[in-house]
Amino acid sequence: MNNLRKWMEKNLKGDPIIWFIVITFSVISILVVYSASGALAYRRMEGNTEYFLIKQALLIGLGLLAMWLAHKIDYRYYFGLSRIALWVSVPLLLFTWLFGSDVNHASRWLTIPLINQTFQPSDFAKLALLAALAGMLSKRQQNIDNLKESLLPIVFWTALICGLIALSNISTACVLFVSCVLMLFIGRVPLKQIGMLFIGALIAGGLALAVGQRLPTAVSRVQDYLEADKVSYQSEQSYIAIATGGIIGKGPGNSEQRNFLPQPYSDFIYAIIVEEYGLIGGLVILLMYLLLLFRGVVTVAQSSRAFGGLLAAGLSFALVIQALVNVFVVVGLMPVTGLPLPMLSMGGTSILFTGAALGIIQSVAHFQKVEEPMVGVPVMNSN
Repeated sequence: MNNLRKWMEKNLKGDPIIWFIVITFSVISILVVYSASGALAYRRMEGNTEYFLIKQALLIGLGLLAMWLAHKIDYRYYFGLSRIALWVSVPLLLFTWLFGSDVNHASRWLTIPLINQTFQPSDFAKLALLAALAGMLSKRQQNIDNLKESLLPIVFWTALICGLIALSNISTACVLFVSCVLMLFIGRVPLKQIGMLFIGALIAGGLALAVGQRLPTAVSRVQDYLEADKVSYQSEQSYIAIATGGIIGKGPGNSEQRNFLPQPYSDFIYAIIVEEYGLIGGLVILLMYLLLLFRGVVTVAQSSRAFGGLLAAGLSFALVIQALVNVFVVVGLMPVTGLPLPMLSMGGTSILFTGAALGIIQSVAHFQKVEEPMVGVPVMNSN
């Protein structure tokens, strides 16, 4: 036991509570995805449920590896990398919209040659924008009120990336935009100037809806949600799963709605968690996400540099807001979206990008203790 503790202290830097949350979620994800993918395994793999168990375990392992590698790099190096990533994101998103794999009338995926694995460039673009925005805000802390030098680049890049993502994925674009607004607020941008971002987002969002792929789907989902006497099939099956779960649930692997609920291993995995682990299990998951947000805020408060604090804040907000939106959809507080539950849903390369984001937060938590100055990385202004 002492040897394990020494190994963890030596190799797992940063916030130990965040490591605990991530490892716990990893175990839960493997168990629940294994249970929820039974019907999918029967249809696609002739009943070989171990296929998805092994696949999810490997992806979770790669996600943890991505987190470990990202947390070993001094977060201040992401200051320069974010600019390159931002420029790469634009053509990548455009190419995906025009030539990406069409699934459910949306071109969100690109197929990686040789390994035949799909990934969503929006995950990469989201990480790039949040890191770049943290860099832009931190670099301009001394003249944050300057419209031309400070606000226009921020408004331009935020509206552009969110608009390009909205061409095929409105829900992800909305979550990213809200995270960016919170970053601007933390970055001391005046509220009247944050209003400019809303104007830019409305223009970009309107264009994205006009020429994009998701307007009819978005309108129909909002209409279904607003009609009190009409419940979509997905929502109905989700409500049944939650209602029959009770307080303590049916037990691991005993879900019945996994055979009827669309995407029980992805978008609606929270309903399966509540069905199998009950209201108690569902509340524990929700509290762990809120604890993750709290630890992210603690990292922000302890950061001595503006870039580190804003970077940790943006990534923490993006992860937890996406989780809350997913939970709200499952319990009927929001219209149906296609957002998975971070760290728990079955996924592909999205797990890698989530792991990288968590690793960057841990890098901030660890390296903010290092006092050596780095050229071009602003120090947090305490005034």
